[in-house]
Amino acid sequence: MVSSVETLEFQAETRQLLRLVIHSIYSNKDIFLRELISNASDALDKLRLESLTDADLGADTSDLHIVLETDADARTLTVRDNGIGMSRDELVELIGTIAKSGTAGLLQKIKEAEDAAAAQHLIGQFGVGFYSAFMVADRVTLRTRRAGTESGTQWESDGEGTYEIQAVDGLPVGTSVTLHLKPVDSEDGLADYLAERKIRQIVKQYSDFIRWPIRMAVERPAEAPSEASAEEGSEAGSGADGASTHEVETLNSMKALWARQRSEVTEAEYHEFYRQISHDWLDPAETIHMRAEGNFEYEALLFIPSQAPFDLFSRESKSGVQLYVKRVFIMDDCEALMPNYLRFVKGVVDAHDLSLNISREILQQDRQIRSVRRRLVKKVLGALKGVRTNDAERYAKLWDQFGRVLKEGLLEDTDNTEALLELVSADSTHDKEEKTSLREYVGRMREGQDAIYYLTGETRAMVENSPHMEAFAAKGYEVLILTDPVDEVWADQVPAFDGHRLQSIAKGQVDLGDAADDEGDAEAGARRDEEFAALLPWLTGALSDQVKQVRLSSRLTTSAACIVGDAHDMTPTLEKMYRAMGQEMPPVKRILELNPTHPLITALRSAHGANADDPALPEIAELVYGSALLAEGGDLPDPARFTRLLTDRLTRGL
Repeated sequence: MVSSVETLEFQAETRQLLRLVIHSIYSNKDIFLRELISNASDALDKLRLESLTDADLGADTSDLHIVLETDADARTLTVRDNGIGMSRDELVELIGTIAKSGTAGLLQKIKEAEDAAAAQHLIGQFGVGFYSAFMVADRVTLRTRRAGTESGTQWESDGEGTYEIQAVDGLPVGTSVTLHLKPVDSEDGLADYLAERKIRQIVKQYSDFIRWPIRMAVERPAEAPSEASAEEGSEAGSGADGASTHEVETLNSMKALWARQRSEVTEAEYHEFYRQISHDWLDPAETIHMRAEGNFEYEALLFIPSQAPFDLFSRESKSGVQLYVKRVFIMDDCEALMPNYLRFVKGVVDAHDLSLNISREILQQDRQIRSVRRRLVKKVLGALKGVRTNDAERYAKLWDQFGRVLKEGLLEDTDNTEALLELVSADSTHDKEEKTSLREYVGRMREGQDAIYYLTGETRAMVENSPHMEAFAAKGYEVLILTDPVDEVWADQVPAFDGHRLQSIAKGQVDLGDAADDEGDAEAGARRDEEFAALLPWLTGALSDQVKQVRLSSRLTTSAACIVGDAHDMTPTLEKMYRAMGQEMPPVKRILELNPTHPLITALRSAHGANADDPALPEIAELVYGSALLAEGGDLPDPARFTRLLTDRLTRGL
């Protein structure tokens, strides 16, 4: 029996919301099916819960499910569930008023129920998601009957401002939403939502892990009916020409690994899931399965790949973490949950209650998000540290793949600087084959050494042969060899590790004297200063366009000269990097250091003492500076002039 039809108006705010939903809020019209399936799943959750707390409900919960039905002739798509359903008053309140949700009241009831854990699987927010149906439909018909009642209700609207509602008898418990679809329009983003392939794609992308089966009758050749469908008693019927049959198929996998206990999941299942979400053919190097409980609950299943993706350093590279809320897919590449330097991490975060905007598509930045992010980062860094501690060989391979990007974190994430420094591996003069950690370096430091020494350069060979290394090699001091471009930045910005400052051996003054030799060194130094008192200021003036000072060196043993910076000067390599990015940097004058025991420098001192006005001396000064610049891998300001001066000097020598 159908009662008389009653026409009601939407609230003014609801009419405005409908216009926003149809024209503005959702960036992808496919979202409508995700929202309707989410609402159906919510209704099934609520029925299961009420059946546990209300023995008189009389609901059948033996086969809770969602069904998708298509009618090509009528151009309708129906989403049907056998969940809790709605009464007339609930229907008007939930759909006729703006964004009304029954979840808040339900959660209050759950607090008083014994099965409180089951309550945390509720999505709520029925009204807003329902409105998304009008993006793809000219008219929507909803039929529902609440569990425990005899009469059902039909609701129908074209979304223009009014809706019709009437009582209907004979409806099953649950809700069906029938969309009278608009014509296909690719320019407006309206796909063919009656096509099996399109429906499968949407369900797979957004609703694959929902706990309830999502079923649909699919067309199959009549010649080869499936045995499974026959055993299950699936619907089957030959078409008019006998060429096809229909069988009911479950479209979603319902396998949310992250929602299961780790002890219940096999390594093979983890690896298969990783390949599914990452499109990687290798097994992951590390699996992180975690669950957070308390005021804000969520599960996370993260993977550290064995091999870096090809686009790791591309501008288009994105985070690999997907966001779900109650098993409903919300977004790919959720940057809010994982910092950029961990963009290689793949996986899923499923929050039980998360602040989303009205379309579920954009995350609101709030305390919960920041809290989740902090915990995820600590878990990933802790997992990497565990690999380093327990399997050095495997960690070495991981560092080769992701070390460069992890070091970006030393510039971005000051909260985790210490944890990241524990992960750093670097080449060192201690061992030509094996990298070292900072912790291992500190353990080998010489008595009285208070700094961690390092030198940056393009290659290991260039660093090892640098004049700056000579005194350190001669006295047995270990030096870290840093050859990644990012090393130029982080090593200069990180103040210390384990109480020991990081010091570039190409900057500032270096004092490697032993305590026993201090007195003798002081006397020898005073004599050298007196011997070079005239030459140093003269060279500073002669090379004033290139350097800000010429001084004697304590870091050279075999080379005639080297170029160093002040303790806080920008390195030439870093200067080049900024210029390559389009940032003009003021030129930085550096310091030329001379080896007072080198024959060239002593000869230059003697020549200057004999005739300070000799016109050849400025040219020799240029050659000394140019040679030092080349020795550190720098670029000559005027290569042609340097070559001419060198050729002339060699010619005179012969």
